[in-house]
Amino acid sequence: MDFAAARKVMVDSQVRVNDVTDRALQAALLAVPRERFLPSERAYSAYAEIEPEIAGGRRLMLARDLSKLLMALDARPGETALALAAPYAAAVLARLGLQVTAQESDDAVFEVVGAVLAEEGVRTVTAPLNAPADGGYDVIVCEGAVPGRPEAWLKVLNVGGRMAVVERTGPVGKAVLYVRGEQGMSRRELFNAAPPMLAELSLIPIFAL
Repeated sequence: MDFAAARKVMVDSQVRVNDVTDRALQAALLAVPRERFLPSERAYSAYAEIEPEIAGGRRLMLARDLSKLLMALDARPGETALALAAPYAAAVLARLGLQVTAQESDDAVFEVVGAVLAEEGVRTVTAPLNAPADGGYDVIVCEGAVPGRPEAWLKVLNVGGRMAVVERTGPVGKAVLYVRGEQGMSRRELFNAAPPMLAELSLIPIFAL
């Protein structure tokens, strides 16, 4: 399979046509080998409009939805980022020039994606998702759905920091952008999305919206 050609088709048919106009983001998506975030026997499915499994129930988010989340974050070179259950997003952010930490709760995921993340310069941490690694992040992103507002994640955002996540309590969720200001947190709904719910996030204190 010509993965480079498949990558271009993905960007042309799933990303650009969905109003993802950021040229740097498009270039990063063209550069990151999405197929390496799946076991070799499932690499062929990396560029289809599905959510293929990495390991242990963790899945890649649809390229369409992830690219829209990442564009909303307005990530800038030199910023710090935390990618929770989002190894592919971590690599894309690293290509954009950010200092990225990828956090997973299951080592099985890093057994699949650890080598490519190391090549992309992404730091990896295995820890429960309700305990974000360190703090002081400018950007936070997740490729799975959460059942509401994850306070533990918002607490580690810097002032001016942004978090993009899908909040889902039913068949369809809402992609949401949070921005921490000097006086508090703003929230803006972006688009409908339905990535799989991350079961372990039921442990995170949330506020239903």
